[in-house]
Amino acid sequence: MWCSMKVLSAEFVKSCVRPDQYPRAHLPEVAFVGRSNVGKSSAINSLVQRKGMAKISTVPGKTQTLNFFRVTTTDRTCPALVFVDLPGYGYARAARSVREQWGPMIERYLTARPQLFVVVQLVDVRVVEERDVTTLAWLTHMGHRPIVVGTKLDKLSRGQRRPGLIRLCQRLRLGEQEDTVGYSSRTNEGRQELWQTLKRRYEQWRPGFLRSQE
Repeated sequence: MWCSMKVLSAEFVKSCVRPDQYPRAHLPEVAFVGRSNVGKSSAINSLVQRKGMAKISTVPGKTQTLNFFRVTTTDRTCPALVFVDLPGYGYARAARSVREQWGPMIERYLTARPQLFVVVQLVDVRVVEERDVTTLAWLTHMGHRPIVVGTKLDKLSRGQRRPGLIRLCQRLRLGEQEDTVGYSSRTNEGRQELWQTLKRRYEQWRPGFLRSQE
């Protein structure tokens, strides 16, 4: 189980804006999407237990590229994988010309990258916005079934957390069978559960990917 595995290394690989720039290694990939201020970089760093891997900016919307990180683990089934940090959506202060490039750049990656086995959508557990709802619908329309991660869980009291996650699922119109994880980058609450969910999704995806490579 990935809940007991260890992350051996985690390092930045490169930033890309076009498919010809993507890493050539055929490693399984996890894409992370979310609003610009949802704590995406903090969650990625927490997941791999590396404080400075994904840069945390004080300026929301600063990430304007696809950032690839290689992660190696002690898991025998998947000893190496790639985390892909996508630009945050919905940040109005970014230049309009830049925002207009993000959509096609992200869509190209999400629709044409065979190594991508799951998308993780991060949503502030306290505030679900309409753009979170429309982004989930957009991802679903493209054929993805995202793992939804409710971030900033530590901002809620213990008694508020389960009701908060229920409200998140209701707002996003998620069924009981969908994968939803409450997460705190500050306390690492939800870390093992998210790794377990990634493991399950990887095992579901891997046989079809291997057949496609034959």
